[in-house]
Amino acid sequence: MRHFDLSPLYRSTVGFDRMFSLLDQAAGVEVANAYPPYNIERTGENAYRISVAVAGFAEADLTIETRENSLLIRGSKEPKATAEEKRPAEVLYQGIAARAFERRFQLADHVSVTGASLENGLLHVDLVREIPEAAKPRRIPIGDTKLVEAQRAA
Repeated sequence: MRHFDLSPLYRSTVGFDRMFSLLDQAAGVEVANAYPPYNIERTGENAYRISVAVAGFAEADLTIETRENSLLIRGSKEPKATAEEKRPAEVLYQGIAARAFERRFQLADHVSVTGASLENGLLHVDLVREIPEAAKPRRIPIGDTKLVEAQRAA
């Protein structure tokens, strides 16, 4: 039997969670981590939150961009310089990663970013899926001649 690794798709998409959950259950796929670590949470029926661990990064070091159906989070940090010497400080041991990163997430149709916040070393990006009225399912009563006449007129 042929097995496909869908973890790259699962890690970088928002709004497709039902489909991927079913595929994961069927295939037993395990999600792998990468730098920086992050969580994708469902906070409501159509609301999501991406939390990215960005310890050591300030708001000025982070950029969040949305373009078409993708969300891009970038982080880059300039080395600190001492006030007197204006040269990078000497680091004796660095256990906190401060390397630049770029994390891209694919968003489902009609998913948009509603806000972002940085607290306690976590960058939270809130998303919501807003399905337009035209795309929502409608219940059509049987034998409703007004609806049929309206469609013929259009």
